[in-house]
Amino acid sequence: MDPELVRHVAESTGLPGPVAARVVADVVAYFSETTEEYVRRRHRELQAREKRNAEIWTVIADELTRRPVASGSLSERRLRRIVYG
Repeated sequence: MDPELVRHVAESTGLPGPVAARVVADVVAYFSETTEEYVRRRHRELQAREKRNAEIWTVIADELTRRPVASGSLSERRLRRIVYG
């Protein structure tokens, strides 16, 4: 974990150092999924909400553009290949 980032979070939020370190660790862990892991997880979650694939691909493609580490633009075909192989 980057000590400078922890210090920045602690100073900007007023959190004690150990709490800021936990927050940073949680955020890093949340965004540590690969693009493929993220696509598969979100597909399962959206299917569980009874969304149709046509809508799911649009939602996932849009979400990927807002992730901190951009995966690049993925077509619906590429998303399907990630999920179904």
